[in-house]
Amino acid sequence: MLESATLKRVRRRPGQIVRVELGQGTCSYARVLNEPLVTFYDLLCGTTQEVSLEEVMSSPVAFTLMVMNHPITRGRWPVIGRVSLPPELKVPPAFCMQDSATGRLSIYQEVPELAPHYERPAKAGECAGLEAAAVWEPEHVEDRLRDHFAGEPNKWVEQLKVTE
Repeated sequence: MLESATLKRVRRRPGQIVRVELGQGTCSYARVLNEPLVTFYDLLCGTTQEVSLEEVMSSPVAFTLMVMNHPITRGRWPVIGRVSLPPELKVPPAFCMQDSATGRLSIYQEVPELAPHYERPAKAGECAGLEAAAVWEPEHVEDRLRDHFAGEPNKWVEQLKVTE
């Protein structure tokens, strides 16, 4: 009788540095922020290349997204280390939301002193440069990273773009 392998679940903790496999012998890195946020670095490496935590953290940020927990807790993105978050990474970024029925725009942000999920009406100009408020699956993030490093548009970003 075969027994199923038990996978040790990893607890998601702010400050964890994770490796994101992108296929074809490449990977990138990300830093876990307060749930559900993850910052992805503009750092493309070979999977056999040794990369220090300092090199990861000193790399420019490519983007910050809201991401499902399971790529971290189930080990798809292995934790390679953990460092404390600097104050600037503890402040949640603003995201843009668009109501699919009415087209109305709003700015969404976690602002504990105002409300756990603060949302206010917005104009199109205010949404320029903001990520869409969406919780990403790991496959979509990995697609986005591959496209980012290839300098190509990403279909998931295009689907989430604000329409006027």
